[in-house]
Amino acid sequence: MADPHINVQQTDPPPAQIPLLNSNTNHTQNNHQHQQHSNENRNQHQETDLDRTLKRLENFLSILGFNQSSVLGFVLSWSAFLLIGVLLPVVILELSNCPGCEKGQIKDFELVIVASQACVAAVSLLCLSHNLRKHGIRRFLFVDRYSGQMARFSKHYIQQIRGSIRLLVLWSLPCFILKTVREVVRILYVHHESWWLSTAICLALIVSWTYLSTISLSASILFHLVCNLQVMHFEDYAKLMEHESDVLVLIEEHMRLRYYLSKISHRFRIYLLLEFLFVTASLFVTLFQTTAYSGIITFINGGDFAVSSVVQVVGIIICLHAATKISHRAQNIASLASRWHAVATCSSTDASQLRASSSGGSLEASGALNSLHMNYSESDLESLDYLSMPTSAQLASYMSSYHRRQAFVLYLQTNPGGITIFGWTVDRALITTIFFIELSLVTFVLGKTIISGTS
Repeated sequence: MADPHINVQQTDPPPAQIPLLNSNTNHTQNNHQHQQHSNENRNQHQETDLDRTLKRLENFLSILGFNQSSVLGFVLSWSAFLLIGVLLPVVILELSNCPGCEKGQIKDFELVIVASQACVAAVSLLCLSHNLRKHGIRRFLFVDRYSGQMARFSKHYIQQIRGSIRLLVLWSLPCFILKTVREVVRILYVHHESWWLSTAICLALIVSWTYLSTISLSASILFHLVCNLQVMHFEDYAKLMEHESDVLVLIEEHMRLRYYLSKISHRFRIYLLLEFLFVTASLFVTLFQTTAYSGIITFINGGDFAVSSVVQVVGIIICLHAATKISHRAQNIASLASRWHAVATCSSTDASQLRASSSGGSLEASGALNSLHMNYSESDLESLDYLSMPTSAQLASYMSSYHRRQAFVLYLQTNPGGITIFGWTVDRALITTIFFIELSLVTFVLGKTIISGTS
């Protein structure tokens, strides 16, 4: 009779301990839930800031006509382009033409400038509106909320977008001031019936030129923004290599970055090629006309050549700078991986480093990757005689990690990545080739105009 009574007392838990355990667990659960809610609210706040920034950018692009997601938007965009960018300046130049106005404007020069600006702006509007209509602003900039990177890089995305808007204003404002000064001075030489008519013509030409120039520069700035956003991810990848020893994780992340570069190259290759061809053709027609013209060319009658050429060249430079920057960042990853592999291999030669566990597949040298210097005290050097030889399992683990790192380095060397245009990587070598092609064309045009004219 006593045994069952003793067993009952042993199996029954103390009643005072149950509420204490429940209160502790409830308290910890409430703390975790509170932290999760605060993190979610913080992420939602960052996402809201990014959403507002992207919305402003999308509204700005819609004003310029890049938003052609509907039939109405498509019709309004191209109607505004034809009316403001093409018909308005052509009609004004035809109506304001006079026999003795060569000091103020040269009609053939002005028509060529309008045609070149309209072609470059049409290429920008056509290519980028197609990509925005197909992908949307988030997928176009690779800031999609389902990519898993938006919460971590939200502030950096906002900074890059604002920096791109500042860059657009920085380049547009000086050119706008030069264009305005030139048009004001031109009024004094090209006489009209009244000053009101002259002022209206001046304002119409400035608005048309500003509209076309803003479209072409905005397209270049958008490409620059897309590339800078990916440069930020490559810089983060370089930091990941400092503390990540799992080669498979590094390969998967690099494959994702390289996939994004291929998508960017595919979306912008037609735009970059046509932009380069039209700007080159425009500049050489300008050079041919100015050198073959027998009259006097001044800033007043030929200033539009200079201002429009500056805008077109700036757009090309912005695109080439962004493409070469991200291409060399992508190619530099192979150099960082080679250094990472060399440091890990050389640091693992010490027998004390081979006493790492084989479960992770890496050695203790991963902690020494951030520094190329290793300090050995005198006692450490003296104790080398007493170190035991590594076992076969430890050697197999070391060789396995070595071969994985070697395969990773070979993968990066054979898959450098970068912005490509139909197979040609946009890097310094391509820019050097472009420079010498342009120089050859310049000397050819000068030989046909100046040297042939003097002889």
